[in-house]
Amino acid sequence: MPGDLAPPRKSHVFDRLQTTPKDMSEGIRTPKRQHSSRFDISDQRQRELEKLPGFHEVPPNRRQDLFMQKIDQCNIIFDFNDPTADMKSKEIKRLALHELLDYVANNRSVITEPMYPRVVEMFAKNLFRPIPPPVTPQGEAFDPEEDEPVLEVAWPHIQVVYEFFLRFIESQDFNTNIAKAYIDHHFVLQLLELFDSEDPRERDFLKTTLHRIYGKFLNLRSYIRRSINNVFFQFTYETERFNGIAELLEILGSIINGFALPLKEEHKLFLTRVLLPLHKAKGLSMYHPQLAYCIVQFLEKDSSLTEEVVLGLLRYWPKVNSTKEVMYLNEVEDIFEVMDPAEFAKVQVPLFQQLAKSVASPHFQVAERALYFWNNEYFCNLVSDNVETILPIMFPPLYENSKGHWNRTIHSMVYNAMKMFMEINPQLFDECSHEYNERQNSAEQRERARKERWEKLAEQAKDRQNGVPAPPPPADIPVYVDEVDTITEDSQNRLQSLKLDDSGSVKERRSSTRRRRDTLDDTRRRRSGSGSEIRPRDRRRSIGSSAVQILTRSNSTK
Repeated sequence: MPGDLAPPRKSHVFDRLQTTPKDMSEGIRTPKRQHSSRFDISDQRQRELEKLPGFHEVPPNRRQDLFMQKIDQCNIIFDFNDPTADMKSKEIKRLALHELLDYVANNRSVITEPMYPRVVEMFAKNLFRPIPPPVTPQGEAFDPEEDEPVLEVAWPHIQVVYEFFLRFIESQDFNTNIAKAYIDHHFVLQLLELFDSEDPRERDFLKTTLHRIYGKFLNLRSYIRRSINNVFFQFTYETERFNGIAELLEILGSIINGFALPLKEEHKLFLTRVLLPLHKAKGLSMYHPQLAYCIVQFLEKDSSLTEEVVLGLLRYWPKVNSTKEVMYLNEVEDIFEVMDPAEFAKVQVPLFQQLAKSVASPHFQVAERALYFWNNEYFCNLVSDNVETILPIMFPPLYENSKGHWNRTIHSMVYNAMKMFMEINPQLFDECSHEYNERQNSAEQRERARKERWEKLAEQAKDRQNGVPAPPPPADIPVYVDEVDTITEDSQNRLQSLKLDDSGSVKERRSSTRRRRDTLDDTRRRRSGSGSEIRPRDRRRSIGSSAVQILTRSNSTK
């Protein structure tokens, strides 16, 4: 093979870059990651476990010691990335967790004070671990909407740990005052970090666990809400990546439902500064149902927040993302269900201006979803009560889509909406139709006049290039361009004269002052012979006079 046809030598430097995509043949699936978190694996000697007797096999006075021994066995962490390693010990730990779960769930008065620190420690040992940002094997960022999440390989143990801890804190023997020393702010923060786990099964258990803690520990409620707010702030304004937003919003939906009335200012700020900005994130589809539920819960509690919520939604309304716009329309319809008629009157104009844009959208799903509003009975009642304001806004897009939209389904839906308006107020409908036709006719006339003016300008430009002088304008038609030019030229001349006057005025003042001094000296000399003097008042008046007065007096003296 000639040298110039030989393939170029491959550089191995780029192979070490994780961000460099690798060529893959068709049919080969992308390899999955083996785990989404990093566990602190115990030493080899500790991983050799021996099965302990069951609780029913020992007398009652030894069951607490046996409980502690089984807790110690559950503190051993195994490597589940190697399915063949420590198989016997893994099974012993799984059975021990189930025995602890049954012991707490099926017995009364078995939870003692020494158990609290040991149970919390075991929970933390098995679950609290760093969760790195998810990436694909090629080094690309993980997309939760497209890529499949990687499930925890240690789930056989993790699941039972969650179940046991929930049974422990839900037990009738559980004492919150004792547990306060161990379930504290640091514990809550570590629990919130786990919500970034890719495994939806774990996030579901975390949601239940955090909600139970919120209900049991009154001293932690305010801190839990603030910590969740911080997670939302970081997600909205910094990372836009967190797997557990939907679960946290689900917890907040239950919390909002229990807010006392009247709402505190803290809760109103949470709505406007935390929940509403969540609408602008790219991954809105991952948590929008839960977010819309929280918004509706707030409006059910306090209808006076409707205006602020609706205007906030309109501020974040998507411009080019049709999928997002459909979600916004779904949320607006949910808001309509709880909207007070008095609050509706405050937002009807901006809201229906946006709704008119959605109806006129060329994307048929957006237009279809907006027109579905007319199938809502409560929405139609609100519209009929305010038809004088709404119909002039909605008539143009409805009329244009009744003939011009490419989707036939939209035609029938538009027809139903226009029929409803016609039945509510036929006279107003005719007025809007007449006004629309006049506007269209005037628009056509303006368009024709605009085209004619451009054609004339093009002809004049060609004539000027060919050296043909422009014809004089008719006497009865005002030529605005020449008038503007004349006015502009006259203004420039005046400005130039003012500049010249201003520059010469300084010299004129100096020369006039000298002439005035000479005149005063001559007057003194003449009057000194006759014994008369210049009075100070007259002198002050002459010296303080303007330049024009000085020139006049000097000329008269001469």
